[in-house]
Amino acid sequence: MATPLITATQCFVPKPKEEEKQVEETYKRYRQLIVPTLPRQKGWMSEHLYMHQDYWFETTIVEGVMYLQEHFKPRPADVLLATAPKCGTTWLKGLIFSIINRTCYNASAKDHPLLTAGVHECMPFLEVHLFTDLPIGDTEILSSPRLLSTHVPYAMLPESARGPNGCRIVHMWRNPRDAFVSFWHFVTGWRRKAQLSELSLCEAFDLFSQGVSPYGPFWDQILGYWKASQEYPDKVLFLKYEDMKRDPKHLVKKLAEFLGQPVTVEEEERGVVDEILALCSFESMSKAEVAEKGNFHGGRPSYKDFFRKGEVGDSKNLLTDDMIRRLEEITKVKFNGTGLEI
Repeated sequence: MATPLITATQCFVPKPKEEEKQVEETYKRYRQLIVPTLPRQKGWMSEHLYMHQDYWFETTIVEGVMYLQEHFKPRPADVLLATAPKCGTTWLKGLIFSIINRTCYNASAKDHPLLTAGVHECMPFLEVHLFTDLPIGDTEILSSPRLLSTHVPYAMLPESARGPNGCRIVHMWRNPRDAFVSFWHFVTGWRRKAQLSELSLCEAFDLFSQGVSPYGPFWDQILGYWKASQEYPDKVLFLKYEDMKRDPKHLVKKLAEFLGQPVTVEEEERGVVDEILALCSFESMSKAEVAEKGNFHGGRPSYKDFFRKGEVGDSKNLLTDDMIRRLEEITKVKFNGTGLEI
């Protein structure tokens, strides 16, 4: 019998009043630090971005990042998905959850947790889903292996999560052109629902190119996880979105191997990999009941907002030749000597 899934929503359990008071004091201390001391720029999803340890974060998210760094206690069995925004995060969350739980939940079942609870409930964001708003989610009630996600750069993770004794980390990156365009569309929808003024494509592009974007600079985050994967290949798996789209079956098996649950010959013959890919496909997850009706923690955005196209090369339909050339030049300089190519 499958172990009952504890979703992200269930992590928000009542805490003793004294503990709640301590958390409130912690966040008060963060806010006193953020506004008067941290450098800031125009925000994408809120009024400002704040620079914390060389990376940019939205006003509320920087508090969650600080809480993660100070209070999150990683376990060796944890699986942490770490990506920059709009680099296939939702898809990869579904694949990781399905691979780890394939003996508990049949991937072809209509009541699979990914379709009923939702991918972000099954693999919640630490600094967004659990650690941003009061009350703080209690990750300790999750059974191992805990499946968690973050957009935080490698160097900013708690020291105990990094290195040879840290948890297993999966990172996926994407062509910066497509990542930027996808994120701009997401932000545009967010700002419209929040009744904020428009962030034009040109304004967002200039900010992104300068490295001033949420969790950015974009290239620096990729390089941080790439270097970690070179140093600790057993702990950090470095994937590319375009490779996953080109040959998803191969990379699902690679992912399963890294997660310590390799696909068996018998499973291949039964079509288990194909079932997982079908369950986690754009078509399946975007049309699931939770995608139609569910909301992300806090009520905005909706689950539906996480699904737009998921295509490779869509940015060419929006960016000018000069914009594409500028991003290619930045990428070439940033990735020089690494072997990484777009």
